[in-house]
Amino acid sequence: MKTRHIILRSNSLATRDVWRGAATLQANTADAAVQGLAAESRDIDRRSIPFLTRDSGVIAVAPAVPMRLVSPFDTSDVPVAAQTVTWGVHAVAADTSPFTGEGIVVAVIDTGIDSGHPAFAGVDLVQRDFTGEGNGDQHGHGTHCAGTIFGRAVNGTRIGVAPGVNRALIGKVLDSGGGGSSDHIVEAILWAVEEGAHIISMSIGMDFGGYVKQLIDGGMPAELATSRALEGYRTNTRLFDSLSEHVRARGLQTHPTLIIAAAGNESRRDQDPDFEVAVSPPAIAEGVVSVAALGESPAGYDTAPFSNTGANVSAPGVAIVSAKLGGGLQTMSGTSMATPHVAGVAALWAQQLAERNALNVFNLIGRLAGSATSNHLKQGFDPFDVGAGLVQCPQSV
Repeated sequence: MKTRHIILRSNSLATRDVWRGAATLQANTADAAVQGLAAESRDIDRRSIPFLTRDSGVIAVAPAVPMRLVSPFDTSDVPVAAQTVTWGVHAVAADTSPFTGEGIVVAVIDTGIDSGHPAFAGVDLVQRDFTGEGNGDQHGHGTHCAGTIFGRAVNGTRIGVAPGVNRALIGKVLDSGGGGSSDHIVEAILWAVEEGAHIISMSIGMDFGGYVKQLIDGGMPAELATSRALEGYRTNTRLFDSLSEHVRARGLQTHPTLIIAAAGNESRRDQDPDFEVAVSPPAIAEGVVSVAALGESPAGYDTAPFSNTGANVSAPGVAIVSAKLGGGLQTMSGTSMATPHVAGVAALWAQQLAERNALNVFNLIGRLAGSATSNHLKQGFDPFDVGAGLVQCPQSV
């Protein structure tokens, strides 16, 4: 049986045919490429994979698996002029930073964007749809995330960490129901890199349960479906490892690109402190900055009960005010909301480094993690839950 697979290559799309005598390529294909790196989505038989991997240019092969947005919690509307700056923007010290993200290109890979929202007035939004639904946001998740990164003030409230960003890439990889596929994520990352993204923000996770169900619905026994899904989990993690590594290497010769992703919302500490789940793909990949969520408490910032453990850094992710689909503001909670805070902070550090002619991925990661602090965290926090700590924006030129 032929199934959709992602083939990541280190050379051009025009490669020698290692398939001859082993398999025939299907007409139903999708390709994406940047200089020195290419991805192909193909319907192939699993038995053909060993022949394909004999090509020295093939970096990784993985099945296309279901992906979904990292679902937010506690969504509610916000009254007009409820505050002048969101608690998240203040917590990362964006409101006191001399930088705004000017000159930095940010990509948001999500459900799209409400381009008519006042929060995005004056921003050059470059949109591309990978879902088949067309550009725009029919869900609201992507609009909210984008608002946190580079949104302008709405009704007197500052919502954006980096409101000086004037060019943003919007890759729509999740449909109106919040679902997508890993092959579209890979294509969108390569597109964003090719379009000049310095920062890529993804509040997306692998839908493991959905993948198991997909296999069972296809006639596979439940135990085998679970095993096959675990195999897909493993190979997709390796694929994102390789993709991130090659994107970083490419950045040494062109513009640097840092990928930031949500750790996931599967933990349930509110039920039992031991009910913790580790970071999930694609955030778990090497070279991707994974983000945990923090909430406010009288005793200091505290790990959100839903936030997955083992993340690299943490950021505000509970009751986050940002752009609402159709206009106005609303609150959402999740590592989905923490991730765009980190993307915005990274944009401010990138601007500082660029002005010093020192912008590269390694310096950017160093500033992002090195400036993170635990000073305002609730006493007794678990280092595994918060990573390097709460990210902070640069405060000096």
